[in-house]
Amino acid sequence: MAAGLLVGGAIAALLAAAVPAQGAGSSFEDPPPDKIVIKVATVNGSGCPAGTAAVAVSGDNTAFTVTYSDYLAQAGGNSDPTAFRKNCQLNLLVHVPAGFTYAIASVDYRGFAALQRGASGVQRASYYFQGSPSTAFRTHTYNGPLNDNWQATDTTDWAQLVWAPCGVQRNFNINTELRANAGTSTGTSFMAMDSTDGDIDTIYHLAWQQCPAK
Repeated sequence: MAAGLLVGGAIAALLAAAVPAQGAGSSFEDPPPDKIVIKVATVNGSGCPAGTAAVAVSGDNTAFTVTYSDYLAQAGGNSDPTAFRKNCQLNLLVHVPAGFTYAIASVDYRGFAALQRGASGVQRASYYFQGSPSTAFRTHTYNGPLNDNWQATDTTDWAQLVWAPCGVQRNFNINTELRANAGTSTGTSFMAMDSTDGDIDTIYHLAWQQCPAK
């Protein structure tokens, strides 16, 4: 099934990388003028088989978009027993302009769910910088009967943002997961990050902060 999704805004208390000390740098609502460059180091998971995930950076440096084309979890009926859970892990190499750091300020996920009465679906995401000792998770659950678009939004206040450490290169990891649970239902249910018009996009909005002077 082709289905697309437009995702635009929200999660962010990611990880635990070193946070610049209060007052050590200035905060900026506007992004730095130089371009950020994001490359996919690795992509792995049943929700993003080879060739089905791509990353693009917005022209104004305020967001990057991860696009999927084959991300659907299904349970019940004649579904494959292993299809109830799909996941995708992206390991991204992020180059930011000199003197700046970034945090994920928001992410908005949208998709389509066809859940029978008694079935449920789950969308989950986590984020962390390479070498971070902890990971932040966000989970959203949807209960049947449901045959409609779904949307999950997570935001983080500026004071709670976790910034990439200044002066070192740390890969950024994004883990997403979809689950479909048949529960007491008898028919087929699914959760998809997609819609009838194409691929699914997940847009990660960036906050910027200037690193302290050495």
